[in-house]
Amino acid sequence: MKFLLLMLVLPLVELALLVELGRRTSTLAAVGWVLVSGIVGWWLCKSQGLSTYRRIRQQSATGKLPTEALVDGLLILIAGVLLVTPGILTDLFGFSLVVPGSRTFFRNRLIRRMQRHVQQVIFPGNHEPPPNQEDDDLLEGTVVLEEEDQASDEG
Repeated sequence: MKFLLLMLVLPLVELALLVELGRRTSTLAAVGWVLVSGIVGWWLCKSQGLSTYRRIRQQSATGKLPTEALVDGLLILIAGVLLVTPGILTDLFGFSLVVPGSRTFFRNRLIRRMQRHVQQVIFPGNHEPPPNQEDDDLLEGTVVLEEEDQASDEG
């Protein structure tokens, strides 16, 4: 419900702000804001995205899970969408997501929120259950793959 309300109200607020910017300055200034913020935002997202991609590859190559870099990538993607959306508020929030210093704030909040809402179960490399797992909850067995009717294969 909150998302639906946001999607209905935000475009109206953005439109009102752009009209007010055009009224106080000029229509050309309002259009210029949209164009310049889109171009600068695209360039920032591209450079930050490539940097984040390199971090993900580097951390993955060393066997480290690139959690922070992946969340950074998500935030840069969201920033890109916001920056190509015409508006003042979406541009300001998009720029705050693409700038590394402020993105760190949002990344840390998002990771903490995800940790609260997602139960993490980590299995060691040998795929054994965690130590608190009771043996009664485990089923042992063998998987047997049966071939389909061999008569249809031979004919």
